Amino acid sequence: MRRTRILTAVLALAAGLLVGTPPALAAHDTSQVTLAADSYTWHNARIDGGGFVPGIVFNRTEKNLAYARTDIGGAYRWSESTKSWTPLLDSVGWNEWGHTGVVSLASDSVDPDRVYAAVGTYTNSWDPTDGAVLRSSDRGASWQKTDLPFKLGGNMPGRGMGERLAIDPNKDSVLYLGAPSGKGLWRSTDSGVTWSQVTDFPDVGTYVQDPTDTTGYASDNQGIVWVTFDESTGTAGSATKTIYVGVADKDNAVYRSTDAGATWTRLAGQPTGYLAHKGVLDAKNSYLYVAYSDKGGPYDGGKGRLWRYATATGTWTDISPVAEADTYYGFGGLTVDRQHPGTVMATAYSSWWPDTQIFRSTDSGATWTRAWDYTSYPNRSNRYTIDVSSSPWLTFGANPSPPEQSPKLGWMTESLEIDPFDSDRMMYGTGATLYGTENLTRWDSGGQFTVKPMVQGLEETAVDDLAAPPSGGAQLFSALGDIGGFRHTDLTKVPSMMYTSPTFTTTTSLDFAESNPDTVVRVGDLDSGPHIAFSTDNGANWFAGTDPSGVSGGGTVAAAPDGSRFVWSPAGTGVQYTTGFGSSWSASSGIPAGAAVESDRVDPKTFYGFKSGRFYVSTDGGATFTASAATGLPSGDSVRFKALPGTKGDVWLAGGATDGAYGLWHSTDGGAAFTKLSNVDQADTIGFGKAATGASYQTLYTSAKIGGVRGIFRSTDRGATWTRVNDDAHQWGWTGAAITGDPRVYGRVYVSTNGRGVIYGDTSDTGGGGDGGGGTGPTPAGACTVTYKITNQWAGGFQADVQLTNTGSAAWSGWSLGWSFPNGQTIGQLWNADWSQSGAAVTARNVSWNGTVAAGSSVSFGFTGTWTGSNEGPTAFRLGEQPCTAA
Repeated sequence: MRRTRILTAVLALAAGLLVGTPPALAAHDTSQVTLAADSYTWHNARIDGGGFVPGIVFNRTEKNLAYARTDIGGAYRWSESTKSWTPLLDSVGWNEWGHTGVVSLASDSVDPDRVYAAVGTYTNSWDPTDGAVLRSSDRGASWQKTDLPFKLGGNMPGRGMGERLAIDPNKDSVLYLGAPSGKGLWRSTDSGVTWSQVTDFPDVGTYVQDPTDTTGYASDNQGIVWVTFDESTGTAGSATKTIYVGVADKDNAVYRSTDAGATWTRLAGQPTGYLAHKGVLDAKNSYLYVAYSDKGGPYDGGKGRLWRYATATGTWTDISPVAEADTYYGFGGLTVDRQHPGTVMATAYSSWWPDTQIFRSTDSGATWTRAWDYTSYPNRSNRYTIDVSSSPWLTFGANPSPPEQSPKLGWMTESLEIDPFDSDRMMYGTGATLYGTENLTRWDSGGQFTVKPMVQGLEETAVDDLAAPPSGGAQLFSALGDIGGFRHTDLTKVPSMMYTSPTFTTTTSLDFAESNPDTVVRVGDLDSGPHIAFSTDNGANWFAGTDPSGVSGGGTVAAAPDGSRFVWSPAGTGVQYTTGFGSSWSASSGIPAGAAVESDRVDPKTFYGFKSGRFYVSTDGGATFTASAATGLPSGDSVRFKALPGTKGDVWLAGGATDGAYGLWHSTDGGAAFTKLSNVDQADTIGFGKAATGASYQTLYTSAKIGGVRGIFRSTDRGATWTRVNDDAHQWGWTGAAITGDPRVYGRVYVSTNGRGVIYGDTSDTGGGGDGGGGTGPTPAGACTVTYKITNQWAGGFQADVQLTNTGSAAWSGWSLGWSFPNGQTIGQLWNADWSQSGAAVTARNVSWNGTVAAGSSVSFGFTGTWTGSNEGPTAFRLGEQPCTAA
């Protein structure tokens, strides 16, 4: 179920838009640009998961410190207090979007504050930048970067193998990194600051998934795939002597050094014919466990074995839980219980049907039990129960026949880890979520252990389209890769189910009727079946339309504002139009196949199209299109355009490429002519939201470069001036697929990402002052409430958010909030407010853009700080000299 995004949606993302070197800056009018970030707070529209989690890493010396990596959605740190994940790579910017793909993680057991990430999404031309190693001394709150002279492949074949990045457990200034593409083994001796190739390492790997693939995606050498230290062969402060390295070479899969990496030899007697996906060492019992598959994964694999190597005697033992003839999968996930090292577990990662399998041994692999067994085929007996009530969509709306069950235990289960401090806790990643249990040892006593999603905060969907209707129960419709998309009626809650009837693997486009939002249409990709669906109840329920001949994919779709007709530009055939709900279609004339289509939001007969630099207009409901005379538009197809609700013929167009026209254009005559905005360097999306107070025009939102700065921008005056509403800590890599404001909530903007899900931002600006305004003023009077929340905590450090709410009857035009820390905490950095601290006393004051707080509204800011002993929150707050209620 992850293959769609990997091999289809990302191909489309990479084609033309993001390839090449950064351009020289175009001329721009910086006098009309406000680059200071507005007072925005950012959240995910909750989906929980939605993508592949190929790696989970627990720190070996600090309890509850764990990290997870994703293939395109960054890295996360576990928060035990909230049982949720904190994203760590939201600061990755547009030009280095590939660094949201994480090929490996390493947590330092000598200094648990240190964590490393090897980043880079593709090893072929799709990713314009080389890979890098990121290093952090504050658990991922901030990073320093060392660029590498080669690419890394967080979303490449073989990405579930690992970990490729490893820290010497005895001398933590030494790190190793296994590289793909024939680049070999690399080493750092200065805590990841500099890296050099281990030139004496004898094997750079030989395995490629598909040598005939001309794109370079499946034909890349998967290289060095894991590094494991035998900590028993070293002492604190001295380099570990024995190191094992896994290589993507079916004849020479495991190498060893016994002299701290000076020399290397192929491990004698090892099995051949398989790739070593994981190598996990049990130093107490002197065993190296190796999980083998005949393919690189994470979704392929036809045969597999588990082997145990006795490090003291050099003896190899086949400990596979099933005969080779009975495997139809590879072994991937592999873990040892550090509290009871004789307990080892492994997964059949590539078993899609009827389900994945998890194996467990409590005698070092001599005997095994399974997570489920057949009773009398096709009936199953499970050692587990599974509760997906927190993410109910994980059933995928399926009602399969035995031996399949819904929800599945998983698929693509390459990551599996038992908590080194808690034998009852295990986590494992799948292609759609991260599951876990906290009563694992019931397995051994004959009971059932409980599997639940442990994924809150980890948002990993790739977003193709977004739409926020002006009325109805839906706040937001999303079109997503791999899991189709969702109707959100509450952004803070996980929807019960993705779109069904039909269920697309990927939804490529959707629209609603502007004056009748109960009518919604979506199109998408599906291996077999219809590629279009309709709803007449605001997206709550769906029914399939009929495909025209030749349709092979979703393409783009547009609904007339009254819902009376639709225009569809599917993959595989030309543009089509219909009246009613797609029971029959007719070919549109005058517009090329593959054109992007949109509707006018007032006139039900007017539709628009764009293809290869030409804008097209239909005034007869999509039957015929005429090319506009407009010139100077982008010549490629990296363009997104929308018509403004409420005004006929008002069209905005964003897009282009660095080697030609690139920017934002506006037409007020239905596309007959366009004017390029001189104060926008580049723009990739355009969306509309509720107008500011006193404004006569809807608010514009765009993902763009303005004044030489990349970001998410807002304009309340038709693009005359712009305010950047995100900041450098909130960039989310590539945000060029879609954007929309909320027609019901001023300032709210929904941002698409390619792997971090649907981001939405809210502002404390109530919409009364236009962009770039605000300022300090007198101390306000009136009732107030403060919510103080510690959002993350680690040894000696923490992060907190503060929300100040005006519960009085009059607006504030400036504010000053004071409190005292009870345990001597010290603030290090604070954002969205000015601040000062004297001893325990802290004062936070508004900045220029968030001084105005209307009655009933809130303003938020956050900070990081240090603590010793304990970290209790303040119990009393003062607005000026007036006490506030502590919520």
